[in-house]
Amino acid sequence: MRAALTIFAIWAAGLGAAAQFGKMSVAYPALEQVYAAQAGIGIGVMLSIVGTVGLILGTTSGLWVARIGPRRAMVAALLLGALVSAVQMSFPPYPLMLASRVLEGLSHLAIVVVGPTAIAGLAGGRGQGAAMTLWSSFFGVAYAVLFWIGPQILDAQGPGYLFGLHAGWMAALAAILWLLMPADPGVEVVAQRPSLLSEHRAIYASPFLAAPAMGFACYAVTYVAVLTLLPAQMGEMGGFIGVAMPLVSIAVSLTLGVWLLGHMQAVALVEAGFVAAMIAAVGLWAFWAQPTAVLFALAVTAALGIVQGASFAALAELNPSPEGRAKAAGAIAQLGNLGTTTGTPMLVWAMEKAGQTGLALFLIGFSALGIALHRLQAQRRS
Repeated sequence: MRAALTIFAIWAAGLGAAAQFGKMSVAYPALEQVYAAQAGIGIGVMLSIVGTVGLILGTTSGLWVARIGPRRAMVAALLLGALVSAVQMSFPPYPLMLASRVLEGLSHLAIVVVGPTAIAGLAGGRGQGAAMTLWSSFFGVAYAVLFWIGPQILDAQGPGYLFGLHAGWMAALAAILWLLMPADPGVEVVAQRPSLLSEHRAIYASPFLAAPAMGFACYAVTYVAVLTLLPAQMGEMGGFIGVAMPLVSIAVSLTLGVWLLGHMQAVALVEAGFVAAMIAAVGLWAFWAQPTAVLFALAVTAALGIVQGASFAALAELNPSPEGRAKAAGAIAQLGNLGTTTGTPMLVWAMEKAGQTGLALFLIGFSALGIALHRLQAQRRS
């Protein structure tokens, strides 16, 4: 029972980490008013810099979590997140706000590295796939909730109140997880550790540590880009598609994805999800501008949702030690941020050049790349 409560509390911490992005998206109109002099690029940097921190320091954070222990890292990250949100409540001058977002990026990164590492250790056995899939849903669930209740909070209390609620959420979970999470092992004193550069090389050279991240990067490139751009291409059904795609992705991942993980290995399910995404992309291309295209658009995100959950399950399946999982989670954070940063511009370019054919080739190409990378790493493991 304690393990289950701890898993759900860590997932709730993941919701708080996702809200570090989502609260700014919901409050975007207020940010434009407060920081009018920085409207446009300046506010865009404010929103995106959290992900940039993950892109630069993702693997490094995994190395540090492995060294200091997940409980200490998680509680420190949540307390930092609470402090940062409390500062942001007053909408400080732009340089201070930007600095707070850099610190928030460090907090976010630590949470998303510790989360899957700790959950994999707590779940174990047959429940591990379900627990890792639950973790993978944190971003979509947080965004759905924020865009459902966030506008009401903004209208009634203002954006500062929303940031205050976020600070309270993070502080409460810091206290809860300090009580629930297992104590960290003693910090091992090593006379001379390998350099961070050499440890980075070791992670990406390992077919066990790097494989989940490489497949996840191909998922991240396509998923965020499709969610961002496809609704605007679907005419009258665009509004419905924009809401339904992330919800379908989460629902399929938590139901069909969990069931399939009980019957097949996680890496095989990642590959099957990519194959399903390729088939759905062909259907979307073939029935473009017809009502049936809506079903194939939902099928694309459903397939990618399975890839998402199975990728985190593969992280735990391929790396049994806590240290290995922390390093693999850091690589997922790094390559995932690379994917989300580059995917949308690439899809914009592909659709400008070739329309729906460009969209289909984009989805098929990165899905095929994900399969090829996993096959290559599987050969290296064997």
